[in-house]
Amino acid sequence: MADEPLVLGIETSCDETGVGIVRGTTLLADAIASSVDEHARFGGVVPEVASRAHLEAMVPTIERALKDAGVTAKDLDGIAVTAGPGLAGALLVGVSAAKAYAYALGKPLYGVNHLASHICVDQLEHGPLPEPTMALLVSGGHSSLLLAPDITSDVRPMGATIDDAAGEAFDKIARVLQLGFPGGPVIDRLAKEGNPEAIAFPRGLSGPRDPAYDFSFSGLKTAVARWIEAKRNAGEEVPVRDVAASFQEAVVDVLTRKAVRACKDEGVDHLMIGGGVAANSRLRALAEERCEAAGIRLRVPRPKLCTDNGAMVAALGAEMVARNRPPSDWELSADSSLPVTDPHVPGAHSIHDHGHGSHEHDHLHELSKDNLYS
Repeated sequence: MADEPLVLGIETSCDETGVGIVRGTTLLADAIASSVDEHARFGGVVPEVASRAHLEAMVPTIERALKDAGVTAKDLDGIAVTAGPGLAGALLVGVSAAKAYAYALGKPLYGVNHLASHICVDQLEHGPLPEPTMALLVSGGHSSLLLAPDITSDVRPMGATIDDAAGEAFDKIARVLQLGFPGGPVIDRLAKEGNPEAIAFPRGLSGPRDPAYDFSFSGLKTAVARWIEAKRNAGEEVPVRDVAASFQEAVVDVLTRKAVRACKDEGVDHLMIGGGVAANSRLRALAEERCEAAGIRLRVPRPKLCTDNGAMVAALGAEMVARNRPPSDWELSADSSLPVTDPHVPGAHSIHDHGHGSHEHDHLHELSKDNLYS
């Protein structure tokens, strides 16, 4: 146990300040400070508000994580941070903090990909990932099908949303129904009391000539909004629970159908589902049903690990250390559109010098060990 890498992970891609600490594939701490209440009155995430909230929460959340894990900062073997994709300003707060801690402690720094982290977090619950791993990631910003032969170096996009992400569609329909923000949890709750077959909402990109693995929820969102508007214009009561159930069914039907198809086409006998929408109870139930029918093993982390958190970043960072992947250098910056094909951002010196590092990089670490952190 003690030989496994001890890594702290920082996640600030949106409105959650997440700090996690893992040892190998064992979760030691998962501290989160959310600014969701500050965004609720705006009906969505406000980037500047999120960035300021991260700045205020960063140090206290890191200190809480270290205390929860029962370790000191000096015990760490590395610092991992989400370098992208996400909100640029929010990412910069996390990257700046990670660089400061890594510099002060003389520890290697790993800038990692938000989406790859969502896949890797499943190791904390179900053990090492199979290789390759097929992953369906669904959240407020992403709806993606990914094939990962190696989560630290080889992640391949199979399909993605061409417009609204699934979580974004949940939020927009919740707004039309005047249910507040965020929309996912409340729609999930109301849908349990509604009829998912009450209204025949469209299934985007599900025709024989449509892309096999891509998603589209913009048309569905518009169809639902127009249906609700027509009811209101006619002076009729909107059956909120039936609308929620029928809308939710349309989303999860497409997500699970395409994910199972991708597994079959690629000969992968398991499916991992992650991201905030993976906490949706109907998505989990339908995925379980369809995977079982297809002979596919389903892996879904518990809901708290599906939403954005520092544990997922720490999990991927620990895997980077365990596999001797090159660390990032001090030029690491936030990349709001970091492609999923880059699971992590190695330093330029790592690429050219085969991981040995530059003299300047080594000097900075030696300087920091002596002078910066007591």
